[in-house]
Formats: sequence, structure tokens, C-alpha cells
Amino acid sequence: MSRYLFAALIFVPILAGAQGNGIEITPFAGYRLGGTFESADPTDTPSEYEMEDSSSFGLIVNFPHRSNTQWEIFYSQQSSEALYSGPVGPDPQVDVDIHILQLGGTYQGDGDKARPYLAATLGATHIRANSADSSDDTFFSGSIGVGVMFMPTARVGVRVEARAHGTLLNSSSEIFCSTGPNANVCAVRLDGNLLTQVETFAGITFRF
Repeated sequence: MSRYLFAALIFVPILAGAQGNGIEITPFAGYRLGGTFESADPTDTPSEYEMEDSSSFGLIVNFPHRSNTQWEIFYSQQSSEALYSGPVGPDPQVDVDIHILQLGGTYQGDGDKARPYLAATLGATHIRANSADSSDDTFFSGSIGVGVMFMPTARVGVRVEARAHGTLLNSSSEIFCSTGPNANVCAVRLDGNLLTQVETFAGITFRF
């Protein structure tokens, strides 16, 4: 986790020096739902890994662009379990860590103490399966969100948001592969499928 969080934080002093006042930093906690890794093997019996819903946490950094728009750095991590639905597989239950790091922006509506907004970001999702002989991989991803920013004071506020994530998978990944006694076995061969998840979260916003 630390290397991805560091990658997000390293931009903060650079952006602060370039933009001046108005930097917003929001640590958050949330809950991420959904996510299915489908099999690309043409078999009669469908097989897939399905992610369990679980908690998430992360960090958002915003800095000003124009009056109603901001640039955004978004980082979120989820630690969960993926359950295998096929009849035979290398591991019926796998611990999975998903890290999302993206860049984008927000468009804010009108409001004094409460301002609704839309967010959109693009970047990468890193997926690691914590199982014997499993691997990890990084994929292109994007997200869109809608939320409300509550700013009762000029420096501290609350951000509440729901965000949809989409990750483009590819057939070269061997995340859920393991080495069997006779041959290498892949429970799920990824084939350009879209991994979709929904995340709801709330965080404390600090404005500098």
C-alpha cells in the first residue's frame, strides 16, 4: 500500500507550489461492492472469481483549475476475498488486494456551505492475489463519481461520494494461475473483460 500512497502524496507539494492556496486533501473510508473475474475458457460450466464486498480506504487530493473545476488525484485500496464458482480450481478462495491510482478532475455546482459535484478520473488499477503461485498485474482503469462537499468552515469540511470503477482486464494476465503437479493451471483466463465495482465513502477535507 505504501508505494501507491506515496505516489499520490509526492504530487502534493509540487501542485501546492504551482497553484497556491486552495489545495484540498481528503483521507476517506468507504465500502466497495461488486467485481467479477470471468473465465474466457469456452467450457460448458461457467467459472469465475467473485469479489466479496468489503471496506476500503484512500486519499484524494484536489487543486484549483477554474472557478467551478478542480484537478484531482484519487487513490483507493480494498482488501477482500475472491470466491471461485467453478467445480475445480487451484484455490476456491483467494485474498485479493486492489489498488486504484488515477488522475482527473471535478466539476462543482453552486452552493455556499454544501456543493454538489461530479468527478471523473483515469489511471491504473493494480490487482494482487495473495495465494500460492499467484501473480499480480496492473490494468488501465477509470471512474466516475457524484457527491456533495460540505464546508461549514473555510478550512475543514466533509466529502460524501458514490463512485463507479471500471477496470479493463486482458488475457495475458495470470493473476489466478498456479502451478499444479502435472501442469500450470489457470482457473480464470482474463480476456478483455471489464471489472466493475461501486464504492461509497466519506472523508474529512482539509483545505490549505
